[in-house]
Amino acid sequence: MIQKHVSVLVPAGAVALSCLNGPFILFDKTNEFLTAIGKKPLFNVQFVGLNKEARIYDRAFTVTPDTSIHELHHTDLIIIPAVNGNMKDVIEANKDFLPFIVAMHNKGAEVASLCVGTFLLAATGLLEGKKCSTHWNAENEFRNMFPDICLVSDKIITDDDGIYSSGGANSFWNLLLYLLEKYTNREMAVMFSKYFEIELDRHSQSAFTMFNGQRTHKDDVIKRAQEFIEQNYQDKITIKQLTNMLALSRRNFERRFKKATSNTVVEYIQRVKMEAAKKDLEGGKKNINEVMYQVGYTDHKAFRTTFKKVTGLLPLAYRNKYYRQYQAE
Repeated sequence: MIQKHVSVLVPAGAVALSCLNGPFILFDKTNEFLTAIGKKPLFNVQFVGLNKEARIYDRAFTVTPDTSIHELHHTDLIIIPAVNGNMKDVIEANKDFLPFIVAMHNKGAEVASLCVGTFLLAATGLLEGKKCSTHWNAENEFRNMFPDICLVSDKIITDDDGIYSSGGANSFWNLLLYLLEKYTNREMAVMFSKYFEIELDRHSQSAFTMFNGQRTHKDDVIKRAQEFIEQNYQDKITIKQLTNMLALSRRNFERRFKKATSNTVVEYIQRVKMEAAKKDLEGGKKNINEVMYQVGYTDHKAFRTTFKKVTGLLPLAYRNKYYRQYQAE
C-alpha cells in the first residue's frame, strides 16, 4: 500500500479538541497495528495551520502545527475539525484555509469535515451539487447560510466523490473508521473499533436529535402557526385549520412555511408530535399506546411508521435505548 499523507487542519477559534486528537490517534495507532503484523506504516499525519504558530484551545491545551498552508504542497486527505461559535465569524477567521483546501482538492486530495466543520467545507464551494451532514443542532443555521447545499441531517456519514462529512459530536469516529476501512481493509477497521470500543456501522443520528423548531426566521405569521402546532400537538391539526386561522391561502401558507422552517407543514406537525412522544418514552411511565394517544395518534401502524421515520427506531426500541428504571437494592 502507498503511504498516505493526512493533513489535520489547526483552525482559529473554539476547536473541538477531540476532532484534532481523534484523527491523529486513529491513523497513528493504525500504523502501530500495521507494524505489529510486519507491514510498513501507511499514514503520515501532520497538523497544518494558517502559520506555524502554536494555538491555545480551552485556555489550557496547546497545539503546534507541523507545517503551514504555505509550506504544504501535496496531501491525500484534509480533515476539517469542528469549530464552535458564530459560524460567520468562524469562516472569516479561517478564510485563508479555503483556497488551500480547494487547491489541494484540485490536485487530488480528498476532504473530510467533522461535525460543524461542514460549515468551513461548505464555504469552500466544494459541496456544490453534493450531499453533506453536520450536527443535528446546527441544521437550521446551516440551511440558512447555505440554502442551495443538500443537507442530509439524519446521516452520520456522507461520501460524495471524495468529499466526506460526519454528523454531530463523537460520530466523527464513525467517519474516521469508514475512511480507515476504505484506505486499508475491513479487518483493520474492526480491530480499531474493538481496541477503542467504538460501535461500527452507525448510519443515522436521528435517535439523538432533539427537535426545537426553526425560529431563526422573521416570518411572524409562520411563527404563530408554529406556536399553535406546538401548543396543540395532542389534537388533530389540519392545514385548512391553520390557513383559516391565519387568513392565508393554502398555497401561500405552505410556500411560506417551507421557506421559513425547511419543513413542510405535515413534516413539522409530525416532528413536534414525535418529539413529545420521545420525551414520554424516555420517562418510561407510560406504555406505547398511552404515548401514542397522548400525541394525537389512534392508528398504531401510522404512529410506529412515523416514529421510525423521524428517529430511526421503533417506539419500543427507543424506550429501551433511553429509559432505565433504577431500583434500590
